[in-house]
Amino acid sequence: MTSFDIARTIAERVAAHCTDVVMSPGSRNSPLAYALLARRDITVHMRIDERSAAFTALGLARVQKRHVAVVMTSGTAVANAYPAVIEAHMSHTPLAVVSADRPERLVGTGASQTIWQQGIFARYAATQQVQSVQDAAAVDFSAPQVHINVALDTPLVPEILPEPVGEPRRRVGPGLMGGSGMFADHGAADIDLTRDTLVVAGDEAWEVPGLEHVPTIAEPSAPTPFHQVHPLAARFFAQSQVSISHDGGDFAASTKPEQLVVVGHPTLHRDVMALTSDPDITVIGLSRTDTFTGQPDVRASRVNVTGQPTDTWIKVCEAAGEVGADTVRQALADEEFGFTGLHVAAAVCDTLAVGDTFVLGSSNPVRDASFVGMPFDGVDTYAPRGAAGIDGTVSQAVGIALAAQALRPDEVRAPRTVALIGDLTFLHDVNGLLIGPDEPRPGNLTIVVANDDGGGIFETLEPGADPVRGAFERAFGTPHGAELENIARGYGANYRRAETLAELHQVLLECEAEPDGITVVEARTIRTTRRALAQRLNR
Repeated sequence: MTSFDIARTIAERVAAHCTDVVMSPGSRNSPLAYALLARRDITVHMRIDERSAAFTALGLARVQKRHVAVVMTSGTAVANAYPAVIEAHMSHTPLAVVSADRPERLVGTGASQTIWQQGIFARYAATQQVQSVQDAAAVDFSAPQVHINVALDTPLVPEILPEPVGEPRRRVGPGLMGGSGMFADHGAADIDLTRDTLVVAGDEAWEVPGLEHVPTIAEPSAPTPFHQVHPLAARFFAQSQVSISHDGGDFAASTKPEQLVVVGHPTLHRDVMALTSDPDITVIGLSRTDTFTGQPDVRASRVNVTGQPTDTWIKVCEAAGEVGADTVRQALADEEFGFTGLHVAAAVCDTLAVGDTFVLGSSNPVRDASFVGMPFDGVDTYAPRGAAGIDGTVSQAVGIALAAQALRPDEVRAPRTVALIGDLTFLHDVNGLLIGPDEPRPGNLTIVVANDDGGGIFETLEPGADPVRGAFERAFGTPHGAELENIARGYGANYRRAETLAELHQVLLECEAEPDGITVVEARTIRTTRRALAQRLNR
């Protein structure tokens, strides 16, 4: 038995469950590299940075809805995958980490690039230790997050390159390969829709049969509802009665829902989330995983409905939603706020088209997209809402674009993927743009960076308040002065810049008309008005 025998068996097991592998260079993982590159049924993507590699794999997996493997050498290289594994776990996205390791006799001896890799991902992914061909043949992909730790001894380089194996695959659609589904079934909940009912749909939501005509506050990555209600309407639903103007008339209406159905994992809006803890509202949580948002009174995965929403309740929800949407439109038209991230989100969403793929960064971008009307029908939207971090977003966008492109290989031009992120998110993962000249590349990825020179989200939160403002810029605003044009071009990306809403519209339309690989669009915004803008939206 040699390291090459083990590596070939691992590669065979990976090919049974994955169409794509993202790999970083290293010495200890050399046998794995040779074995994987020899497989004609796997697409290999090389990345220098293991952290970026793991998040690229995560982006691919979000679209493919099956395991994508990330492969690296031993030592701290493995630890670099930790944030992606956490996000995969929290978002229930399948991901497989295949780490090379030194033989166990060298662990704890001070050997170079040797750490304790068994159990490194703790509760987020159990380690399967591989020391033999038998161990390799037994590796299991039944868990959503998989860690395969492969102890490889010298020699690590074969005398000649291995012969190609496997047959090239035709296009493989989304879904798991070689295993069962990952959905959990928590049974059905009985719901009487004649009671005033509101749905809140978050990340991981799905179209629930029976709830199609119930008013719904939907986050951008949720399916588009038939009766979509603006998130700013949540403040009305927290009150027992509100005077509302609708269809030319004024009326007093009972606005607090009697029951709230929470589908998936909503996280974005405080006023919306406050409804889930209102003691006067019965909360029904629907999940297809073992995770439920908050502490719902009833837990289920399906519903048995009776009755229909009343016309009065539909009208109340429509009126409340219109007030919320109008509030945003009026704020966008008010010149006192200048050119903000909210304006950028409005421009980006205005230029999306059916068939596009949309990636939203955490913090302000995903919330801004929600305020300006997302989700839209016909646009597949992804957002890292599992752990809701800003790390790895550029790499995920690249992975998502590659996967969307692979699903539609026969189109004359690559399908469009648009990412909307903040400047700190961009800088945090700029290595996601580091793609070798011979590697698969997105053919039509536009990354819009709303650059307000710092942490604009904090302007709207407690640290931005006047009494503590003296510490704000250094600890929370964190201005950086980075030249995004030089950075983008240094990584080989195209670059465009916009300093007004009109300029941004024009740039986005030009990028849509003439796609050219990866283009970074920098929208130079301000954040000094974000707190006042947030107060306007919430008054």
